[in-house]
Amino acid sequence: MPKAIRRVVTGHNAAGCSVFIMDAPAPHVYQRSPGSAVVTELWETRTMPADNGGNAEATDHAFRLAPPKNGTVFRVIEYPPDRQRLAALERERASAPPPASARAPPRHPGFHKTNSVDYAIVLSGEIYALMDEGEVLLKAGDVLVQRGTNHAWSNCADESAYVAFVLIDAEPV
Repeated sequence: MPKAIRRVVTGHNAAGCSVFIMDAPAPHVYQRSPGSAVVTELWETRTMPADNGGNAEATDHAFRLAPPKNGTVFRVIEYPPDRQRLAALERERASAPPPASARAPPRHPGFHKTNSVDYAIVLSGEIYALMDEGEVLLKAGDVLVQRGTNHAWSNCADESAYVAFVLIDAEPV
């Protein structure tokens, strides 16, 4: 069972005063298959600059990895240990053809690339950030700025790693 993440969102009432408009577990949680990463969508913007008007739910849509054009996504991902997650990734890969731009074979089945700048903050646990060349171990409190690079996440530990992400739409490299 995925860990529920409480989300508190502010807004404005009819008089223009600041108020809390939401305080509950984030309603949109995605998991492709048992053993795969669990993605909790926390908020999304669809314009630049962002529009803070209205009090509607911003994450009420089908899951997508990249942020919307000229927008942002804020999410937390739970990465189970690779001993669980790798099998799920291989099953997912086998059921979908690789994109034409995919390198063959990647050294980790989780390699992917988005046209975004991603701020990643490790909340708990530890996880390896993998690039085409090199890797680095990130621990709780560490931050990675991922700039449209081909990358993967590998959790070699025995416990899940929780990573908060802010994805900002960017031009392709």
